[in-house]
Amino acid sequence: MKHDVLFLLRHDFEDGPGAPYYCPECAEINGVLHYYPDLRHHVEVRYVDYRRPRPEIVSLLGEANQSCPVLVLRDDAPAGLPDVGLSANGHRRFIAGARAIGCYLSAHHGSGRPH
Repeated sequence: MKHDVLFLLRHDFEDGPGAPYYCPECAEINGVLHYYPDLRHHVEVRYVDYRRPRPEIVSLLGEANQSCPVLVLRDDAPAGLPDVGLSANGHRRFIAGARAIGCYLSAHHGSGRPH
């Protein structure tokens, strides 16, 4: 992979009766991308459907790691950045959750960090 790949859920998904939903953590990361548009030059953003399985994520991280948001790191991404919880599935490293992703983006790409 040339860039880290960020998976976010598409908004307005159905999950039972009533109004459509959005994922609060994905909305937080979308806000970060809005605040720091240059991040889109360093991170490939892919939107996926709410319904599981999510084949694009499963093919990279396995069925147990298909929650969103998730940032799949390119092979030569730095390791051991402060405040970042790295996980792995085989040789693939990834970061799950909005706050951890925000800390990585800050440390690696110079954006602001979550408070």
